[in-house]
Amino acid sequence: MIRAAQLHDLESITEIYNQAIDQKFQTAFTDRVTVADRLPWFHEHTGRYPIFVYEAEGEVLGWISIGSYRSGRAALRFTAEVSYFVRQAHTGKGIGSALLEHALTACRELNFKTLLAIILDRNIPSIKLMEKFGFELWGSMPGVADFDGVVCGHVYYGRSLL
Repeated sequence: MIRAAQLHDLESITEIYNQAIDQKFQTAFTDRVTVADRLPWFHEHTGRYPIFVYEAEGEVLGWISIGSYRSGRAALRFTAEVSYFVRQAHTGKGIGSALLEHALTACRELNFKTLLAIILDRNIPSIKLMEKFGFELWGSMPGVADFDGVVCGHVYYGRSLL
């Protein structure tokens, strides 16, 4: 079941995010985060910028957030950025697809016209997920990330919601 995230989900959301940090190349963060670290981020995701969780048998298995792109710039108010993470033991089971499909529907209901995902170029599973849902490569920033001497880039995937 996919539902809006609640504050009591933040511990699971943080745990899943830390798994991604530990795996490297799934987020540009390199140091694990705490629930307290993520609390301001969680509170920023209200109203037009929700977080959804995928829950099964009482356990949060993944989450997706819809965030502002370049906050405060009014000309970009109809563009959103999506971020998603799935608990490592449950990747490859369709959870990411279900979350992204849910987010696409939500973004249309929230009157966004464009959805972006900014992905590290070594994160092939996320790139394939974007392409599966009709996202296209819109930009590349080669060599901007450094993981203890292993350099990779950011790729921008986007799609129109019209």
